Amino acid sequence: MRTVGILGGMGPEATILLMQKVMAAVPARDDADHVPLLVHQNPQVPSRIKALIERVGEDPAPTLARMARDLEAAGAQALAMPCNTAHHYAPAIREASGLPFLDMLALTATHLAGAGARRVGMLASPATRLADVFAAPFAARGLVPVFLDDDTALLAIIRAVKAGDPPATLTGALRRQADALRAQGADHLLVACTELSLMTDALPDDLPRTDSLDCLTGAIVEFARG
Repeated sequence: MRTVGILGGMGPEATILLMQKVMAAVPARDDADHVPLLVHQNPQVPSRIKALIERVGEDPAPTLARMARDLEAAGAQALAMPCNTAHHYAPAIREASGLPFLDMLALTATHLAGAGARRVGMLASPATRLADVFAAPFAARGLVPVFLDDDTALLAIIRAVKAGDPPATLTGALRRQADALRAQGADHLLVACTELSLMTDALPDDLPRTDSLDCLTGAIVEFARG
């Protein structure tokens, strides 16, 4: 199997969740049947929120580029990054390494189009909206992103997860954000922040949903086994 390098730490729990999803996606009978991963768990990547929302933070691009080079030097044969917002810096990662980059946003957009989504309710960090990272992949597939009229409460949930609050204490708040997106005309929900991937059980069962982390998981397993 081929080894995939993970640019992780954004946040740490989301990276661990990706590893768990990759393990669960493989019908393994022994250790050797699992996907080999090289995980660069770096929670010191400069804050995307400070850089893109507050406009006062350090540029994350140089750190992500170094991580990509480190993973390539360590033997990775492809790169993946379980952070939607950080894909704003994907050009720097691609420039730093000649390895294939498993683009979570493009993978997600392809899946959404195949699932019949049209108006996609974005459960995402305001930084994802401000950086407009889904604009190109969505436009290429005829998808319309639906963002909350006010995403202050959603950012508070994301910050709480990063601070270590138990997800069970935040499920009601996340459900209200999902209901607000439905009221704004969303026909499909997208979990587009990997912190929120930790609490998808809070989302309504009667509205189709996609988790971008699941789309990345599938691509990692396919590459590794292909």
